[in-house]
Amino acid sequence: MANAHSHDHDRHDASHGSVKSYAIGFILSVILTLIPFGLVMYPTLPKSITLMIVLAFAVIQVLVHLVYFLHLDRSKEQRDNVIAFVFAGLVILLLVGLSIWIMFSIHTYMMAK
Repeated sequence: MANAHSHDHDRHDASHGSVKSYAIGFILSVILTLIPFGLVMYPTLPKSITLMIVLAFAVIQVLVHLVYFLHLDRSKEQRDNVIAFVFAGLVILLLVGLSIWIMFSIHTYMMAK
C-alpha cells in the first residue's frame, strides 16, 4: 500500500516543472515583454506594424505561460485540461467578438439616422 502511495506521489511531482523549465519560461516571458515595450516606447515602425508585433508577442507569451508555468502540453494526462482551456478560450472569443460586432452595428445604425 505504501508503495502505491509513493508511486502516486512521484507521478504528481513529475507533472510539475523543474527549476530549469521555470527559468526558461521566465526568461522567455521577460524577452516577450521587453521587445514590445521597447517598440512602443521608442516608435521606429509604423503604428499598424507595431500593433501587429505586440499582438503576436502577446499570443506567444500566453503560449509560453501555458507550457512553462501551467504545464499544459499534448500528453494524455493533460488532454482534459487542454480541452477545457480551448473551450473556455472559444467561449471568451465568441463573447468578446460578438459583443464588439453588436456594438459596431449599433453605432453604425445610430449614426445613420
